Amino acid sequence: EARRQRRLLLVVVCVALLLDNMLYMVIVPIIPDYIAAMRGGGGAAGPSAPTGGNESGGGGNRSLLPARYPPAAGGNEDVQIGVLFASKAMLQLLVNPLSGTLIDRVGYEAPLLAGLAVMFLSTATFAFAENYATLFAARSLQGLGSAFADTAGIALIADRYAEEPARSRALGTALACISFGSLAAPPFGGVLYEFAGKRVPFLVLACVCLLDGLLLLALAPPCATGARANMPVGTPIHRLMVDPYIAVVAGALATCNIPLAFLEPTIANWMKESMGASEWEVGLTWLPAFFPHVLGVYVTVRLAAAYPHLQWFYGALGMAIIGASSCLVPACRNFGQVIIPLCGICFGIALVDTALLPTLAFLVDVRHVSVYGSVYAIADISYSVAYALGPIVAGQIVHTMGFAQLNLGMGLANVLYAPVLLFLKNVCQMKPSHSERNILLEEGPKGLYDTIKMEERKG
Repeated sequence: EARRQRRLLLVVVCVALLLDNMLYMVIVPIIPDYIAAMRGGGGAAGPSAPTGGNESGGGGNRSLLPARYPPAAGGNEDVQIGVLFASKAMLQLLVNPLSGTLIDRVGYEAPLLAGLAVMFLSTATFAFAENYATLFAARSLQGLGSAFADTAGIALIADRYAEEPARSRALGTALACISFGSLAAPPFGGVLYEFAGKRVPFLVLACVCLLDGLLLLALAPPCATGARANMPVGTPIHRLMVDPYIAVVAGALATCNIPLAFLEPTIANWMKESMGASEWEVGLTWLPAFFPHVLGVYVTVRLAAAYPHLQWFYGALGMAIIGASSCLVPACRNFGQVIIPLCGICFGIALVDTALLPTLAFLVDVRHVSVYGSVYAIADISYSVAYALGPIVAGQIVHTMGFAQLNLGMGLANVLYAPVLLFLKNVCQMKPSHSERNILLEEGPKGLYDTIKMEERKG
């Protein structure tokens, strides 16, 4: 029964991560035309146009969006789109230190449920947004939900799958769902937006989010999370941040995700301007990258099971692949060529994430207390740094220097950071710390108090 519940919770977490990343990426092929239509450009109706009906043929409601504000004088659309993309990660960056501490105090299930509830509200807001301010609010609200759902979900997996290689396999499964959500969302959103209207992609995601929350509520109702009071007190997040090994891992996670974070808001306009790509081509460009990402997860999990002492090498190799692939993007001249470097970037990210996320849990086990909310909040902060700064900085660089210089800089940053992972070479030789949890698990009970806590832990 415990094993089955553990698997069901893994399914809940994977669906939550899938939804979060689908909602994040579903607007990649949509948002340039969406914002232009709101301004009254791109074939949008004027301010007096009705907001209902379907007079745009296969385009659903896209040409009926009212012009809620005039075009900005001399505005740069890349920067404005970048701000919208970054709003989610900015709020997530601010909330993560608090969410990690709260998760360590109250457990993993209740914050995950709260995060799903906020994500549902955010998705519904996206569906009915009719101006830029509402889109910005929905995007920011998603960041609040992600700060709890993503961190609590990954920490829950690390806690329930405490032994290796099961932990690496479970985290690898979660990463595969993240990959599928990120890479399948653009074609999913582009096709439904083109043929069914602007609300349909978000309403579908909202329904799945609601079902996932109900399943979690059935598996782990909030009234049952009081057992968390019997768990050890986790290491404060500020102490984890100054741990040099955790800092190196966090830096690698941020650096390897910068290319993806910078390309998301800029590649759509670049493809349209340089090769005349359509919305479906922009969306479909990301879809093939799902397969090398899953391949990278699978390869890393298998290699980590056979050669666990080389986790640092898998991460360094992934960063080198990301760097080389980023430099190739500007050289592409058609839709088919763009797919190749994007596949390389996603394959490299899979190597880095799959190797280093279990390493974070291991570092907490051997150097701190085996409670994982704060350490995975640090990982989420690393992602949020890339996705908060990326869209805004990328838009400015493209506007002032060009798309090619942007990609060359990202590639160089990854190649230069790869040797830093040598610092993690001897991590696998560390011995576990004598935390309260380890003592209770590895040693026999020595008194009534320890006996009671051992029985609670087994239960």
